[in-house]
Amino acid sequence: MVYLNGNFIPKNKACVSVMDRGFLFGDGVYEVFPIYGKIIVGEELHLRRLQEGLDTINIINPHSNENWSQLIRDLISYHQDYQNQSVYLQITRGCDNDRKHTHSDLTPTVYMQSTPFVSKSKNDLLRGSSAITRDDIRWNQCNTKSISLLANIMYAQEANNHQAEETILCRNGVITECSSSNIFIVSNGCIYTHPEGSHILSGVTRKIVLNCANDCQILAKEKTFTKQELMQADEAWITSSTREIMPITSIDGILINGGKIGNIWTLIYDRYQELKNIN
Repeated sequence: MVYLNGNFIPKNKACVSVMDRGFLFGDGVYEVFPIYGKIIVGEELHLRRLQEGLDTINIINPHSNENWSQLIRDLISYHQDYQNQSVYLQITRGCDNDRKHTHSDLTPTVYMQSTPFVSKSKNDLLRGSSAITRDDIRWNQCNTKSISLLANIMYAQEANNHQAEETILCRNGVITECSSSNIFIVSNGCIYTHPEGSHILSGVTRKIVLNCANDCQILAKEKTFTKQELMQADEAWITSSTREIMPITSIDGILINGGKIGNIWTLIYDRYQELKNIN
């Protein structure tokens, strides 16, 4: 079952008009909510980011936070056989009478679906993962969680073609983020990640990791770092709602820290699991 414009219906019955501006222009925003059991992790932060995205592109939020929470819970109740779920929520500007770049006041199109996912075990993560690097050619408003993801999916597919987990992006010599995750490094006992701003989408898991660092009394700085600093780091991780905190041990075929998982990742990962279970 999926949710579309006020109704829960089978996915194969869900249809959107070809005049929908999401289909024609990628005119909309989205959010992804990780569900463990029946618990929405980071719910308030996800809903806040959804509101920020809608405000940025001038779409009026069709629901209150309370209504969104209830709709998400109603959707996951249809999939109780899923141990963990990833709820994808998309809001587009809606449908017009014809294809044109400008728009009048339209009724937003709202779509939600739930997909099962299985988090990698700690033992699996301890094997490490690989990544590749590429120049960041995206627009200068990456902090808007837009459904216009052409560059991101090209980067993700390139990583897949290289049998890598992710593509790490570099803009003017500075590491920004990845195709669908944020990136952290550890150097001399300090955690670094790119500051919030227009060049990254600040992930909810990213925020939780910074809180975990504070809980563990580990210094963490939102500060830019270069590709050279990335390659010479003691540890590198990527974070997202469904990947959680994933150590990267090889970048462009070069081992990070000799391919060994660092102790700080272990501390942060364990604290994240504790917080997730508390929620």
